Amino acid sequence: MPRRHQGGWIIIASFTIALLLTMLPLPTWAQAFRPEWITLVLIYWCMALPGRVSIGWGWTAGLMLDVTLGNLLGLHALAMAIVAFLTIKLYQRIRVYPLGQQALAILILVAMSQLLILWILGIIGATPGSWTYWLPSLSSAIIWPWVFVVMRGARRHFRVA
Repeated sequence: MPRRHQGGWIIIASFTIALLLTMLPLPTWAQAFRPEWITLVLIYWCMALPGRVSIGWGWTAGLMLDVTLGNLLGLHALAMAIVAFLTIKLYQRIRVYPLGQQALAILILVAMSQLLILWILGIIGATPGSWTYWLPSLSSAIIWPWVFVVMRGARRHFRVA
């Protein structure tokens, strides 16, 4: 008898919560520090369940983000799909790192995603004008240990397989 997947609704709920956190209004001074919530959730699920959450999930999450933020359609989708691909290729290495080293890997993955988005924005002539564009990479790396612990707790509690 084939093994039945459990807890698919937890995966969808975590992406929904990440999307809501992305849309959450922040004071003007704090907007530059907003972590890349959807990217963090995508990286977690690609590391935890690489056979179940992969490039298609990244593409879909990126399209949801593009529609929500009103960006060029496919901008975040391409970046998320590439992040999902790299995470799945490297998940066995990243997963065994201590949380501090995982945070460094997250910093690199999120910065790479932002670099790709910046490149595409440069092609269409809509580049951001300040160095604060890179702050979400740093804040995502800083918040990664807490995201990892919360997501792992939810995955274990609801027995997501």
